[in-house]
Order: sequence, then C-alpha cells, then structure tokens
Amino acid sequence: QVQLVESGGGLVQAGGSLRLSCAASGSSFSINVQGWYRQAPGKPRELVARILSGVTTNYADSVKGRFTISRDAAKSTVYLQMTSLKPEDTAVYYCHAMAGPYNYWGQGTQVTVSS
Repeated sequence: QVQLVESGGGLVQAGGSLRLSCAASGSSFSINVQGWYRQAPGKPRELVARILSGVTTNYADSVKGRFTISRDAAKSTVYLQMTSLKPEDTAVYYCHAMAGPYNYWGQGTQVTVSS
C-alpha cells in the first residue's frame, strides 16, 4: 500500500508560480512511476507530468517549458514547480503513483489561476 499526501495548491494570478508537493508513505520503495494529473470542471483527468523510474520525465504539451517535475528520493516526495501560470491551468491537481500493477491517488489539491 502507498499513501500520497499533496500540498501546495492555492490561488494565484496569471503569470505567477506555485509549487506542489506529493509525499509518499507506506510501500513507497516500490513506486516506479510518480507524477501529477489534473482535472478541470467538465473535463476528463489528464496527465500533467510524471517521472518514470526516478529518471525519465514526461510532460503534457500544454505545460512544457512552464512546469518542472522533480523527485527527492530520500523524502519520497515529488514536486511540481509551476511557472507562468495561465487561467487554463485551473484544476484540481492529483498526485499519482504506480507500484507494480497498482495505481494510487492523492486526495487532490485545488489550483486556481485568476486572469
């Protein structure tokens, strides 16, 4: 079992920055993929960024060059640094982890970008 706890969401003006954190506990040693998804009202959940095997990173085209995902293995924590935020980045952001065949989700944190 893996537990994920997110923090760092909030309200920010367009052009601003936020950093999200996702701390993993439990069998965090078994995580091979960890990242962030987001879901805006009326839209499906979409991948934002992820780290595979602690090395390879993937980003959605819409956030490339603005968001950076990183991982502190010692703290079992993944970060999402978001810069140049746009109103269309407004969504609930969910931390996600895969450990073997199992998927785990955090409770979600709201990010609101005002224009």
